[in-house]
Amino acid sequence: MAKKNRSKDLRRPAAELQRYGLLLVPNFSLIALAAVVDPLRLANGVLGRKAYEYVTLGVALEPIASSDGIRVLPDLPIADSGPLDAVFVIGPNPIPKRGFGEVSNWLRRQEARGVALGGVDTGSFYLARAGLLDGYRCTIHWEDRDALLEHFPQLIVTNHLVEIDRDRFTCSGGVSPLDLMTLLLSRPPGSRELAAQVSDLLVSQQRSPDERQHVPLRQQFGHVPGPLIDALEMMESNVEEPLKPDEIAGYLGISRRTLERLFLRQLGMSPAQKYLEIRLERARLAMLRSSRGLDEVAQSVGFTSPSHFIARYRRAFGKTPAADRAARQPA
Repeated sequence: MAKKNRSKDLRRPAAELQRYGLLLVPNFSLIALAAVVDPLRLANGVLGRKAYEYVTLGVALEPIASSDGIRVLPDLPIADSGPLDAVFVIGPNPIPKRGFGEVSNWLRRQEARGVALGGVDTGSFYLARAGLLDGYRCTIHWEDRDALLEHFPQLIVTNHLVEIDRDRFTCSGGVSPLDLMTLLLSRPPGSRELAAQVSDLLVSQQRSPDERQHVPLRQQFGHVPGPLIDALEMMESNVEEPLKPDEIAGYLGISRRTLERLFLRQLGMSPAQKYLEIRLERARLAMLRSSRGLDEVAQSVGFTSPSHFIARYRRAFGKTPAADRAARQPA
């Protein structure tokens, strides 16, 4: 039945054209640009008409080098962009220290006209620099989160892959623009069916907007003692057959009591509590991003009793595994 829904013919009389501007700045991410454009291109193909138009923009009409050296000639300079429904700043790597003035002024003018604003990868930094993220939730690539908060401590910066807060759209980089754009395609003038078909064509599963970026443990906990990071990495590598606290302590060459004190002092919980959290997060990813059965998922994270797994999952996430999966499925 689900397959039938996904192959539904979505072609219908033309609605108002959505026109998106993709602002390229020096050292922009080429993969991020492609990940923004392709869902829109595919959506037009599914609909059988041009419902989404996209133009690349630059401060001037001259080639702009991406972070991997490939140069792209924008379609238009920002001064001649014309009316837009949304602007997405395709952010650079690394974030520059200067040269924001002209872009900031143009973004403020777009905001004054009611244009929705998006930051892709480090594009969030440009929106923040223009004062256009104050009071909005936003996200950015985990490597640049500290830099963003250092310059703009008032911002609400999450660790999510995607943040959509009213007319501000931000995502974390890499291929996360695929998630952002398919989510936007699920909103009018698009639909959930359109977003699902585009995801199928991309051979990609729609991820939840509140799914967190996977940040390397040594980056997450860079301020904590080495043995704690080693213990956490051990836990992440052994979810199907969980290690006992004595085994972890033995591998680290410390006593169990020392291990427990380390976790309590640094994380505010016992090793067993943290281990359970890691296993349940892994289980949730499996439930939301695969079609594996509940029993199989439970076993893959070390639960021999499905009923025990369901109870722990519901306590952690507020829903049973089946209800959580059902809530994230396209209509």
